[in-house]
Amino acid sequence: MSYRIIVWVLALILLVPIAVFLIYAFAQGWFFPALWPERWDSGLFLRQLADPQLRRAFGQSLIIATGVSILALVLGYPAARVLELQTFRGRGLIYGLFFLPTVVPSVATGIGLNIVFLRLGLAGTLFGVMLVHLIPVLPYVVLTLGSSFARYDRNYEQQAAVLGASPWFVFWRVSVPMLLPSLVVAGVLAFLISWSQYVLSLLIGGGKIITLPMLLFAAASGGNQSLIASLSLIFIAPLLILLGLVARYLGSPATGATPRP
Repeated sequence: MSYRIIVWVLALILLVPIAVFLIYAFAQGWFFPALWPERWDSGLFLRQLADPQLRRAFGQSLIIATGVSILALVLGYPAARVLELQTFRGRGLIYGLFFLPTVVPSVATGIGLNIVFLRLGLAGTLFGVMLVHLIPVLPYVVLTLGSSFARYDRNYEQQAAVLGASPWFVFWRVSVPMLLPSLVVAGVLAFLISWSQYVLSLLIGGGKIITLPMLLFAAASGGNQSLIASLSLIFIAPLLILLGLVARYLGSPATGATPRP
C-alpha cells in the first residue's frame, strides 16, 4: 500500500509542471500578489498553433525523431542480439564503446562531427541531424533490447527453422512477436531522446534545420512566460500521447518489468 502512495505522489509531482504550463499559457493579467489571473484567453496559444515557423519546426522534429527511432531499431537490434547471444573476445570493450557517448558532452561530440559532416555535405540536412541524434540514442536502444535478449529463448527460432521456416519468416513471425514489447519501448525511448535534442540539432543543423527545442530555448531567453508555457505544451503534447499509446508495453515482462495487479 505504501508503494502505491509513493507512486501517486511521484505522479502528482510530474503533473505539477504541466499544470503550471496550462495556467500560464491561458492566463491573462496575472500579476503578483494576485492569487488568480484576471481572465483566461486562448488567443496566444491558438496563434502559436497557426504560426508557420512553429508548424515547420514541429514537422521537422517529428520527421527527425521518427526517422531516428527507425534507424536506431534497425541498427540496435542486430547489435544487441550479437552482444547478448554470442560470446567472443572483446565483447565487454564493444559494450563499453556503445555507452561511451553517454559520458561525452554533446557539445564536444557536435563540434567534432560538425567538421566531418560539412565535408560530407550532411550539415544542415534532415538526414545529417538524424545521424547525429543516433549517437545519444543508440546506447539506450541497445541496453533496452539487450536486457530482453539476455532472457531470450532461441529454441523457438530453432524449432521454426526445423519445421521449414525461412530466416525471414522466423524473424517476423517468431523473433519480432517475442521481442515486441522491448522493441516498442526502445523505439519510444529513441523518439523521446531525439525529440528533446537541442545542442546536436543546433550544431549539425546549422540554423537551416529548426526544431521545436530551438524555438523553446529562444522563447525562454525572451522571458515571456505565456509564450514559454504555450510552446512547452505543444512540445510535450506528442510525448504524452505517445506514452499513452504504448503504456501497456511499459510494464510487460519482456521489457524487464512485471505489471502489478
